[in-house]
Amino acid sequence: MDTKELLKKVRKIEIKTRRLSDNLFGGEYHTTFKGRGMTFSEVRQYQFGDDVRNIDWNVTARYNEPFIKVFEEERELTLMLLVDVSGSEYFGSTLQFKNEIVTEIAATLAFSALQNNDKIGLVLFTDEMELYIPPKKGKSHVLRIIRDLIEFEPKSKKTNIEKALQFLSNVMKKKAIVFVISDFITDEDYKNALRIASKKHDLTGIRIYDELELSIPNLGVVQMDDEESGETMLVDTTSKTVRNNYAKYYREKVNFFQETFSRSGAGTMDCRVDESYVKKLLGYFKRRA
Repeated sequence: MDTKELLKKVRKIEIKTRRLSDNLFGGEYHTTFKGRGMTFSEVRQYQFGDDVRNIDWNVTARYNEPFIKVFEEERELTLMLLVDVSGSEYFGSTLQFKNEIVTEIAATLAFSALQNNDKIGLVLFTDEMELYIPPKKGKSHVLRIIRDLIEFEPKSKKTNIEKALQFLSNVMKKKAIVFVISDFITDEDYKNALRIASKKHDLTGIRIYDELELSIPNLGVVQMDDEESGETMLVDTTSKTVRNNYAKYYREKVNFFQETFSRSGAGTMDCRVDESYVKKLLGYFKRRA
Protein backbone atom coordinates (compact mmCIF):
# COMPACT_ATOMS: atom_id res chain seq x y z
CA MET A 1 0.00 0.00 0.00
CA ASP A 2 1.48 3.35 -1.03
CA THR A 3 1.61 6.34 1.31
CA LYS A 4 -1.21 8.23 -0.41
CA GLU A 5 -3.60 5.29 -0.20
CA LEU A 6 -2.64 4.63 3.43
CA LEU A 7 -3.26 8.25 4.45
CA LYS A 8 -6.61 8.15 2.66
CA LYS A 9 -7.62 5.03 4.61
CA VAL A 10 -6.44 6.49 7.92
CA ARG A 11 -8.39 9.68 7.26
CA LYS A 12 -11.53 7.75 6.32
CA ILE A 13 -11.42 5.71 9.53
CA GLU A 14 -10.59 8.82 11.58
CA ILE A 15 -13.63 10.71 10.26
CA LYS A 16 -16.02 7.80 10.86
CA THR A 17 -14.78 6.61 14.23
CA ARG A 18 -14.03 10.04 15.71
CA ARG A 19 -17.57 11.18 14.91
CA LEU A 20 -18.91 8.10 16.68
CA SER A 21 -16.68 8.61 19.73
CA ASP A 22 -17.51 12.34 19.93
CA ASN A 23 -21.27 11.95 19.49
CA LEU A 24 -21.96 8.63 21.13
CA PHE A 25 -19.18 7.09 23.17
CA GLY A 26 -17.41 9.96 24.90
CA GLY A 27 -19.92 10.29 27.72
CA GLU A 28 -20.55 6.56 27.95
CA TYR A 29 -16.82 5.80 28.13
CA HIS A 30 -16.34 8.45 30.82
CA THR A 31 -19.22 7.06 32.88
CA THR A 32 -18.32 3.39 32.43
CA PHE A 33 -14.60 3.61 33.20
CA LYS A 34 -14.19 5.82 36.23
CA GLY A 35 -10.88 6.74 37.81
CA ARG A 36 -8.78 4.20 39.66
CA GLY A 37 -9.65 5.72 43.03
CA MET A 38 -8.87 8.74 45.17
CA THR A 39 -5.55 10.53 45.16
CA PHE A 40 -4.17 13.10 47.63
CA SER A 41 -4.69 16.70 46.50
CA GLU A 42 -3.92 19.11 49.37
CA VAL A 43 -4.39 19.86 53.07
CA ARG A 44 -6.71 22.50 54.51
CA GLN A 45 -7.93 23.60 57.92
CA TYR A 46 -10.45 21.34 59.60
CA GLN A 47 -14.08 22.47 59.29
CA PHE A 48 -17.10 21.34 61.29
CA GLY A 49 -18.50 18.15 59.77
CA ASP A 50 -15.22 16.95 58.19
CA ASP A 51 -14.34 13.28 58.59
CA VAL A 52 -11.89 13.05 61.49
CA ARG A 53 -10.30 10.03 59.77
CA ASN A 54 -8.83 12.42 57.20
CA ILE A 55 -6.96 14.54 59.75
CA ASP A 56 -3.31 14.99 58.85
CA TRP A 57 -1.72 14.56 62.26
CA ASN A 58 1.76 15.69 61.18
CA VAL A 59 0.51 19.04 59.89
CA THR A 60 -1.89 19.37 62.82
CA ALA A 61 1.01 18.93 65.30
CA ARG A 62 3.17 21.40 63.41
CA TYR A 63 0.58 24.23 63.46
CA ASN A 64 -1.18 23.26 66.66
CA GLU A 65 -4.58 23.28 64.97
CA PRO A 66 -6.40 20.56 63.01
CA PHE A 67 -5.81 20.12 59.27
CA ILE A 68 -7.32 17.44 57.03
CA LYS A 69 -6.18 15.75 53.83
CA VAL A 70 -8.25 16.54 50.74
CA PHE A 71 -8.60 13.83 48.10
CA GLU A 72 -9.89 13.95 44.55
CA GLU A 73 -10.81 11.28 42.05
CA GLU A 74 -7.88 10.09 39.96
CA ARG A 75 -9.41 10.50 36.51
CA GLU A 76 -6.49 9.68 34.25
CA LEU A 77 -6.76 6.18 32.86
CA THR A 78 -4.79 4.05 30.46
CA LEU A 79 -6.53 2.18 27.63
CA MET A 80 -4.72 -0.85 26.23
CA LEU A 81 -5.86 -2.47 23.00
CA LEU A 82 -4.75 -6.08 22.49
CA VAL A 83 -5.54 -6.87 18.87
CA ASP A 84 -5.33 -10.28 17.21
CA VAL A 85 -3.74 -9.93 13.75
CA SER A 86 -3.45 -13.65 12.98
CA GLY A 87 -4.53 -15.21 9.69
CA SER A 88 -8.10 -15.99 10.75
CA GLU A 89 -8.88 -12.27 11.06
CA TYR A 90 -8.55 -11.90 7.28
CA PHE A 91 -11.88 -13.57 6.60
CA GLY A 92 -15.29 -12.22 5.66
CA SER A 93 -18.27 -13.44 3.70
CA THR A 94 -19.98 -10.04 3.51
CA LEU A 95 -18.75 -6.55 2.66
CA GLN A 96 -15.99 -6.42 5.28
CA PHE A 97 -13.32 -8.71 6.65
CA LYS A 98 -13.08 -9.29 10.39
CA ASN A 99 -9.83 -7.30 10.60
CA GLU A 100 -11.56 -4.22 9.12
CA ILE A 101 -14.24 -4.27 11.83
CA VAL A 102 -11.51 -4.84 14.42
CA THR A 103 -9.72 -1.70 13.21
CA GLU A 104 -12.88 0.41 13.40
CA ILE A 105 -13.75 -0.79 16.90
CA ALA A 106 -10.19 -0.20 18.13
CA ALA A 107 -10.15 3.29 16.59
CA THR A 108 -13.51 4.19 18.15
CA LEU A 109 -12.31 3.10 21.58
CA ALA A 110 -9.04 5.01 21.11
CA PHE A 111 -10.81 8.25 20.18
CA SER A 112 -13.19 7.82 23.14
CA ALA A 113 -10.16 7.54 25.42
CA LEU A 114 -8.53 10.53 23.70
CA GLN A 115 -11.63 12.61 24.40
CA ASN A 116 -11.25 11.67 28.05
CA ASN A 117 -7.56 12.72 27.99
CA ASP A 118 -6.43 9.16 28.73
CA LYS A 119 -3.35 7.34 27.50
CA ILE A 120 -3.76 4.74 24.76
CA GLY A 121 -1.47 1.80 24.03
CA LEU A 122 -1.54 -1.02 21.48
CA VAL A 123 -0.39 -4.62 21.30
CA LEU A 124 -0.68 -6.48 17.99
CA PHE A 125 -0.29 -10.21 18.48
CA THR A 126 -0.36 -13.54 16.70
CA ASP A 127 1.40 -16.41 18.46
CA GLU A 128 4.13 -13.80 19.01
CA MET A 129 4.16 -10.17 20.13
CA GLU A 130 4.18 -8.52 16.72
CA LEU A 131 4.08 -4.87 17.81
CA TYR A 132 3.92 -2.95 21.07
CA ILE A 133 3.15 0.77 21.18
CA PRO A 134 3.47 2.08 24.76
CA PRO A 135 0.59 4.20 26.12
CA LYS A 136 0.66 7.90 25.26
CA LYS A 137 -1.78 10.76 24.87
CA GLY A 138 -2.64 12.85 21.85
CA LYS A 139 -4.32 12.75 18.47
CA SER A 140 -1.11 12.07 16.55
CA HIS A 141 -0.54 9.01 18.75
CA VAL A 142 -4.05 7.69 18.02
CA LEU A 143 -3.51 8.23 14.28
CA ARG A 144 -0.29 6.24 14.49
CA ILE A 145 -2.22 3.39 16.14
CA ILE A 146 -4.82 3.46 13.34
CA ARG A 147 -2.07 3.47 10.72
CA ASP A 148 -0.44 0.41 12.25
CA LEU A 149 -3.80 -1.37 12.50
CA ILE A 150 -4.28 -0.82 8.77
CA GLU A 151 -0.85 -1.48 7.31
CA PHE A 152 1.00 -3.75 9.74
CA GLU A 153 2.01 -7.07 8.23
CA PRO A 154 2.49 -9.77 10.91
CA LYS A 155 5.30 -12.30 10.67
CA SER A 156 3.10 -15.17 11.83
CA LYS A 157 -0.45 -16.26 11.01
CA LYS A 158 -1.05 -18.33 14.15
CA THR A 159 -2.72 -17.26 17.42
CA ASN A 160 -1.66 -17.35 21.07
CA ILE A 161 -3.89 -15.30 23.37
CA GLU A 162 -2.10 -16.60 26.45
CA LYS A 163 1.20 -15.02 25.34
CA ALA A 164 -0.52 -11.70 24.68
CA LEU A 165 -2.07 -11.66 28.16
CA GLN A 166 1.24 -12.62 29.77
CA PHE A 167 2.96 -9.80 27.87
CA LEU A 168 0.29 -7.37 29.12
CA SER A 169 0.84 -8.44 32.73
CA ASN A 170 4.59 -7.93 32.34
CA VAL A 171 4.55 -4.47 30.74
CA MET A 172 1.55 -2.87 32.50
CA LYS A 173 2.34 -2.48 36.19
CA LYS A 174 -0.60 -0.16 36.94
CA LYS A 175 -4.28 -0.88 36.40
CA ALA A 176 -5.51 -0.27 32.86
CA ILE A 177 -8.69 -0.61 30.82
CA VAL A 178 -7.96 -3.50 28.48
CA PHE A 179 -9.86 -4.64 25.40
CA VAL A 180 -8.78 -7.94 23.82
CA ILE A 181 -10.17 -8.00 20.28
CA SER A 182 -10.07 -11.37 18.52
CA ASP A 183 -12.22 -14.15 17.08
CA PHE A 184 -11.03 -16.32 20.01
CA ILE A 185 -10.91 -19.43 17.80
CA THR A 186 -7.79 -21.01 19.20
CA ASP A 187 -6.86 -24.41 20.58
CA GLU A 188 -4.62 -23.09 23.33
CA ASP A 189 -5.80 -22.64 26.93
CA TYR A 190 -5.50 -18.99 28.07
CA LYS A 191 -7.44 -19.48 31.32
CA ASN A 192 -4.60 -18.88 33.82
CA ALA A 193 -3.14 -15.90 31.96
CA LEU A 194 -6.60 -14.32 31.78
CA ARG A 195 -7.24 -14.87 35.50
CA ILE A 196 -3.95 -13.14 36.40
CA ALA A 197 -4.48 -10.22 34.00
CA SER A 198 -8.10 -9.62 35.04
CA LYS A 199 -7.11 -9.36 38.72
CA LYS A 200 -5.02 -6.30 37.91
CA HIS A 201 -6.88 -4.77 34.96
CA ASP A 202 -10.42 -3.89 33.92
CA LEU A 203 -10.56 -6.40 31.08
CA THR A 204 -13.06 -7.01 28.27
CA GLY A 205 -12.96 -9.52 25.42
CA ILE A 206 -14.58 -8.48 22.14
CA ARG A 207 -15.26 -11.49 19.91
CA ILE A 208 -15.51 -10.70 16.21
CA TYR A 209 -17.03 -13.37 13.99
CA ASP A 210 -18.59 -14.03 10.60
CA GLU A 211 -21.91 -15.82 10.20
CA LEU A 212 -20.32 -18.28 7.77
CA GLU A 213 -18.01 -19.48 10.55
CA LEU A 214 -20.89 -20.84 12.63
CA SER A 215 -21.48 -23.89 10.45
CA ILE A 216 -20.40 -25.51 7.19
CA PRO A 217 -23.07 -25.53 4.47
CA ASN A 218 -23.64 -28.54 2.24
CA LEU A 219 -21.58 -27.61 -0.83
CA GLY A 220 -20.26 -30.99 -1.88
CA VAL A 221 -16.53 -31.74 -1.82
CA VAL A 222 -14.73 -28.42 -1.50
CA GLN A 223 -11.15 -27.25 -0.99
CA MET A 224 -10.60 -25.37 2.27
CA ASP A 225 -7.59 -23.36 3.38
CA ASP A 226 -6.55 -22.92 6.99
CA GLU A 227 -5.42 -19.29 7.16
CA GLU A 228 -3.31 -19.89 10.27
CA SER A 229 -1.58 -23.18 9.49
CA GLY A 230 -1.46 -22.69 5.72
CA GLU A 231 -2.81 -26.21 5.20
CA THR A 232 -5.14 -27.00 2.31
CA MET A 233 -7.57 -29.92 2.49
CA LEU A 234 -10.53 -31.39 0.66
CA VAL A 235 -13.65 -31.50 2.84
CA ASP A 236 -16.76 -33.53 2.06
CA THR A 237 -19.45 -31.10 3.22
CA THR A 238 -22.20 -33.53 2.18
CA SER A 239 -21.28 -35.52 5.31
CA LYS A 240 -23.60 -34.66 8.18
CA THR A 241 -20.96 -35.94 10.61
CA VAL A 242 -18.37 -33.51 9.23
CA ARG A 243 -20.79 -30.59 9.49
CA ASN A 244 -21.90 -31.55 13.01
CA ASN A 245 -18.33 -32.03 14.23
CA TYR A 246 -17.33 -28.61 12.94
CA ALA A 247 -20.37 -26.94 14.53
CA LYS A 248 -19.60 -28.67 17.83
CA TYR A 249 -15.94 -27.58 17.67
CA TYR A 250 -16.94 -23.97 17.00
CA ARG A 251 -19.49 -23.91 19.85
CA GLU A 252 -16.89 -25.26 22.25
CA LYS A 253 -14.50 -22.42 21.41
CA VAL A 254 -17.21 -19.79 21.86
CA ASN A 255 -18.37 -21.33 25.15
CA PHE A 256 -14.79 -21.46 26.42
CA PHE A 257 -14.35 -17.76 25.63
CA GLN A 258 -17.57 -16.72 27.37
CA GLU A 259 -17.19 -18.96 30.43
CA THR A 260 -13.48 -18.24 30.95
CA PHE A 261 -13.91 -14.48 30.76
CA SER A 262 -16.99 -14.57 32.99
CA ARG A 263 -15.31 -16.71 35.68
CA SER A 264 -12.30 -14.37 35.65
CA GLY A 265 -14.54 -11.35 36.29
CA ALA A 266 -13.87 -9.94 32.82
CA GLY A 267 -16.51 -8.59 30.44
CA THR A 268 -17.46 -10.02 27.05
CA MET A 269 -19.01 -8.69 23.88
CA ASP A 270 -19.85 -10.55 20.65
CA CYS A 271 -20.02 -8.70 17.33
CA ARG A 272 -20.79 -10.22 13.94
CA VAL A 273 -19.13 -8.47 11.02
CA ASP A 274 -22.46 -7.51 9.46
CA GLU A 275 -23.91 -6.16 12.73
CA SER A 276 -23.65 -2.61 14.07
CA TYR A 277 -20.69 -2.51 16.44
CA VAL A 278 -21.99 0.93 17.49
CA LYS A 279 -25.09 -0.60 19.09
CA LYS A 280 -23.03 -3.40 20.59
CA LEU A 281 -20.53 -1.04 22.23
CA LEU A 282 -23.22 1.33 23.50
CA GLY A 283 -25.16 -1.58 24.97
CA TYR A 284 -22.04 -2.90 26.68
CA PHE A 285 -21.10 0.53 28.08
CA LYS A 286 -24.61 1.07 29.45
CA ARG A 287 -24.68 -2.35 31.11
CA ARG A 288 -21.32 -1.57 32.72
CA ALA A 289 -22.22 1.93 33.89
